Amino acid sequence: MNKKHTKMLNFDKNHVWHPYTSMSNPLPSFLVDSAEGVYIKLASGEKLVDGMSSWWSVLHGYNHPKLNDALIEQSKKMAHVMFGGLTHEPAINLCKNLIAISPKPLQKVFLSDSGSVSVEVAIKMSLQYWHSKGKSEKHKLLTVKNGYHGDTFAAMSVCDPVNGMHQIFEPVLMQNVFAPAPQGDFFETWNDKELVELEKLFVEHQHEVAAFIIEPIVQGAGGMRFYHPQYLQACREYCDKYNILFIADEIATGLGRTGKMFGCNWAEINPDIMCLGKTLTGGYMTLAATLCTDDVANTISDGEAGCFMHGPTFMANPLACAVANASLQILDTGEWQQQISFIESFLQAHLLPLNNHDRVNNARVLGGIGVVETIDTVDMEYIQKRFVELGVWIRPFGKLIYIMPPFISNRDELNLLVTAISTVLNEAPCFNGLSLEQ
Repeated sequence: MNKKHTKMLNFDKNHVWHPYTSMSNPLPSFLVDSAEGVYIKLASGEKLVDGMSSWWSVLHGYNHPKLNDALIEQSKKMAHVMFGGLTHEPAINLCKNLIAISPKPLQKVFLSDSGSVSVEVAIKMSLQYWHSKGKSEKHKLLTVKNGYHGDTFAAMSVCDPVNGMHQIFEPVLMQNVFAPAPQGDFFETWNDKELVELEKLFVEHQHEVAAFIIEPIVQGAGGMRFYHPQYLQACREYCDKYNILFIADEIATGLGRTGKMFGCNWAEINPDIMCLGKTLTGGYMTLAATLCTDDVANTISDGEAGCFMHGPTFMANPLACAVANASLQILDTGEWQQQISFIESFLQAHLLPLNNHDRVNNARVLGGIGVVETIDTVDMEYIQKRFVELGVWIRPFGKLIYIMPPFISNRDELNLLVTAISTVLNEAPCFNGLSLEQ
């Protein structure tokens, strides 16, 4: 690495605050020079197969020609224009495209900046909905433990209260209601015993709960857990039975990652409100959407305020909308289904055998997601460096080594990811627990 790169990294270490990282003792960051396809090229020369899709977002790979063209062509017209009192073709087309692929009852689209903000919007919609109906006492949210919905304040209030990374903010967060986390595995025979406590909470809190929010089928940052579709069906039924809105947080699960277009499709249910983000622009730009039913939108609009009280400055950014439309056009070809099926089959054949490893508590696969849950916590600094040495970009946390590679990943690239995981499992310094020999 040359002097310029070293100087940049030193500045980064001393002045740039990275996510979930200490400034007094920061984890090392690797300087990226460029990215192409499934590869991230470091300034130091290494080419890494990206197993993370840049936190779930890069569906079609980096530097995709169709997405590049959409961005360039739109930049020639306008990069941004306020959305208050104005509209534009990229936003209109995006909303049209989202309505076309989403569950049918979702007919209204509110565009925002990021996934976390889309959750804020969904929560505000649910609260304003009941206020408009003269039931302002319905001001809480019901959710499940092990969930994760973002880092902004309302979103934090529905993340896991113990393991959700936000415990220190608990005194100033909305006080919501938490049900036990879903226990039935996606692939196991369904047992409805776990619904007893869930329905009990619906009954007890129906008069104060505005909405129930959940990540459909896959609980992401709360543990990479895959739960049974029947559980999701029951949640929808209880919302209907006890007059509570259903919010589906599809930020991580939407647009094909689990093997269906949306996680809700596994349970054949329709939410009242749905959040999208991450993958919406194929990983190019920050953009999110909150979709809702006509009933939700009209009730809010006919209420006391006469409108929905939210309006981000960069709402419906034309550049982001144009790239999102190009990404959705790629998905519309249907090729993603074969791509996800291939990734799933490969990971089932090569990642699931790690269940027999002495350091592994559980290995699991669903759609384009592969998870290895270890017995001991990973040594983050060491294991990250080791993965780079092995030619992959995988960012574990806690006891979870997980991958969700870009849809375009081929056999050799997937094999490199799985081989790297297998390799670090045999190396004691990668873990904070006992060595295999001990």
